Amino acid sequence: MSHLILIRHGQSEWNLQKRFTGWVDVDLAPKGKLEACKSGELIKEKNIKIDYFFSSIQLRAINTLKLILNTMRIKDNFEKAWELNERHYGALTGLNKDEMKKKLGEKKIHEFRRSWNIKPDPLDKNNPYHPINIEAYKSISKENIPDSESLEDTYNRVIPYYKSNIENKLIKNKNVLVVAHGNSIRSLCKYLFKLNEKKISSLEIPTGNPLIINFDKNNQIIKCKYLDESRAKDLIVF
Repeated sequence: MSHLILIRHGQSEWNLQKRFTGWVDVDLAPKGKLEACKSGELIKEKNIKIDYFFSSIQLRAINTLKLILNTMRIKDNFEKAWELNERHYGALTGLNKDEMKKKLGEKKIHEFRRSWNIKPDPLDKNNPYHPINIEAYKSISKENIPDSESLEDTYNRVIPYYKSNIENKLIKNKNVLVVAHGNSIRSLCKYLFKLNEKKISSLEIPTGNPLIINFDKNNQIIKCKYLDESRAKDLIVF
């Protein structure tokens, strides 16, 4: 049996401010740091040897994983991949979610946030929040840097990376921990649990709460659960 542990980064500074974050490289809020440490404690209690660690290249995911490793007293390298980054929110980036609900209507904002193939208007390349203007993304080829993304776009970069770099390790009975983001994890859940476009729009991913997925020898899911059951979301799959 192999284990895949998926963790959305702890609450970020912009989560706290209710701003559309996407590819803006913000750090963890104090609560997010506590969530990361709690994640480490919960995983440590399971006494599972984790063979591989992955994160996106965004600061809030990297620092969540570093705090988890520190809490577990593990000194190990981990792989960082831009393909695991959060969805790009285009022209909504940096704006307050509540204010935009008042301006555009709750239905439209829900559509932008949860629909499968609808994306916001592109973010102007001169905007300081555009990824081409953020130092953390200088190593990424410009052709791979989006101006805006739908969940479908996010899925189409996350899943090929997962198949090439993570799935093969699970098949070999290795245990893997991935720290990523709400929409990159939603993409993984769509693939793993074979969710349709309607169901994936209802899936919420809590911050800093490890989702452990158990696979049998045929790489079929046999069980899954959030380790912090008091903050678990409805997985709508089991």
